[in-house]
Amino acid sequence: MPNQRFSLRDFDFHLPPELIAQHPCAQRSASRLLDGRSSPPVDRIFHQLPSLLQPGDLLVFNDTQVVKARIFGEKASGGKLELLIERVLPGGNEVVAHMKVSKKPQPGARLHLAGGLAHGGFDATLLGRWPDANGPLFHLALHGANGATPWQLMEQFGHLPLPPYIERHQNADEDPDEKEDAERYQTVFARHPGAVAAPTAALHFDEGVLAALKTQGVETANVTLHVGAGTFQPVKTEDLSQHQMHSEWYDIPLATLAALERCRQRGGRILAVGTTSVRTLESWAASGKTTGDTTIFITPGFEFQVVDLLLTNFHLPKSTLMMLVSAFAGYEHIRALYQHAIGQQYRFFSYGDAMLLERRR
Repeated sequence: MPNQRFSLRDFDFHLPPELIAQHPCAQRSASRLLDGRSSPPVDRIFHQLPSLLQPGDLLVFNDTQVVKARIFGEKASGGKLELLIERVLPGGNEVVAHMKVSKKPQPGARLHLAGGLAHGGFDATLLGRWPDANGPLFHLALHGANGATPWQLMEQFGHLPLPPYIERHQNADEDPDEKEDAERYQTVFARHPGAVAAPTAALHFDEGVLAALKTQGVETANVTLHVGAGTFQPVKTEDLSQHQMHSEWYDIPLATLAALERCRQRGGRILAVGTTSVRTLESWAASGKTTGDTTIFITPGFEFQVVDLLLTNFHLPKSTLMMLVSAFAGYEHIRALYQHAIGQQYRFFSYGDAMLLERRR
């Protein structure tokens, strides 16, 4: 169905709040898996995934690593603020970040983070907005002791930026993340720091499932897409063509390009683990670029060129990710799957359950 036949309200649904997972499942691969490749769907457990695939299939993971990008501080006036560092700029101490503060500071303002440089923390100077004077993000230079890099400062003073719907961490006077999050809000194969949100479909994989995939003859490969906070930003316009998609950096190694080609040559299927892997692969197919920034916005009517199967969690109402999965598996099919998931008490969002989809032909 063409893009223009859909508006924002078409991707809304009622989700009982108690279905929003506040903690991860006790074991990664013990989450539920809704096999939505056909209708009616089949209720499974995630560790069954390898048995649903065929020898010669290829799974593509996003190996980004979530960084401790959430930092509390104050303005020189004493006003409280919170930073979420979206990106470290190359070659120095500059970053771009989201800022929560009652009154926005002006360029040149000095910010005191984690107590400030004089009290064991660090400072920042506001340089302006980013990517331009009217941009949504703030451009900052960080000043830590002994020339500490932004990566080192985040690791020492930051907190994991858990999603806003995980409400157990929202009191800034308390430790906003828990010990379990340090392990469970990362994939077991995370290795390239830079994300402010986890590629959540991949959180279900553990060493046992990875070993079973290998035994099954399923190949795996990696891409990197540093998930930005924009993944949680609501779409604010009913006309989808007016939505400005957030930008995220991606990279596809040569080894992965070779694995994709081998998979096609042998007639295997390409399974993207998560919407971030979909965005990466389809951005490459559309642009020919193996690295760079993508603002790809996938809505119903999009012509997929790479991905055959998609493993994904359940997404927020009216989100760009609801639009992506609807484009992939069919709008009416996704509506039916979500109705089934809600009826069967599946757990939703980042720490929730998973769903396996096949591309609509």
